[in-house]
Amino acid sequence: MRITGYSFGSITIEGKTYTSDVLICNKKVDPSWWRLEGHLLQPEDLETVFKNKPEILVIGTGHDGVMKVPGKTILAIKERGIEVFISRTGEAVNIFNSLSDGKKIAAALHLTC
Repeated sequence: MRITGYSFGSITIEGKTYTSDVLICNKKVDPSWWRLEGHLLQPEDLETVFKNKPEILVIGTGHDGVMKVPGKTILAIKERGIEVFISRTGEAVNIFNSLSDGKKIAAALHLTC
């Protein structure tokens, strides 16, 4: 699965454009993904990811990096044996694309702020 475009508020994955935050898991896109608290990623927001047991999770914190990922969330990810990469969404897209070949990978991407 490849992300072929990203700009503030818009992402194109496998030729389809989405304008809301997305969760990519098990080679499927969930365009209705949202968090309990908009700019705070909590372990509960990643239940779908945890159920699918990826090797890698890439988190995009938004165009300007506004979404926060607290230590308890990072710990919950690592406790499940998932390698995690956290960065602004533009860089997260690059990370996702560079790691997606041959790995079971998931992404949680905030598209705005």
